[in-house]
Amino acid sequence: MWPTRPGETVGAVRAVVLVGLGTALMALSAKVSLPLPYVPMTLQTLVVLMIGAAYGWRLGSATMIAYLAEGALGAPVFAGPVGGIAPLIGPTAGYLFGFIAAAFVTGWLAERGWDRSVALLFAAMAVGHIVILAAGFGWLAFGLGLGVAKAWQVGIVPFVAASLVKNALGATLMPAARRLIERRR
Repeated sequence: MWPTRPGETVGAVRAVVLVGLGTALMALSAKVSLPLPYVPMTLQTLVVLMIGAAYGWRLGSATMIAYLAEGALGAPVFAGPVGGIAPLIGPTAGYLFGFIAAAFVTGWLAERGWDRSVALLFAAMAVGHIVILAAGFGWLAFGLGLGVAKAWQVGIVPFVAASLVKNALGATLMPAARRLIERRR
């Protein structure tokens, strides 16, 4: 999203600013929260996927790692608001670690042109959502020992409709933001 001119290398300052902006957006999106049993519903997945699509796989993944590190160090950046190790080993752990993989996958697909049409970007974000939900489901079912049926009931079903809405929103917002930025050049 931060345009560079042809021949200009991506500098460390640009990367640090973008990571800082991304982690701040992640923290803000965690505060928009609907409490549910085990795992709250937040806007974080939308922001993860938009960061992946906008930043690409390298910087998107690095942003998610920085976000988790901030939380692990105690900054109140997770839903709640809480920080520390507890969210990284509790019911939300699978989803949180899934953010890294989702930013990677969505960014990788975006770098290959999947961000140039609403339909392809929707599909890329859907893959990202599947990665997040699969990681969360796996952790709930096997890491916490809830079992497959209970993990499906509390970790997947409540999030399917919201994921589709977030995909549509993200796939619509990204091209609009890109057009706005290109007009300013």
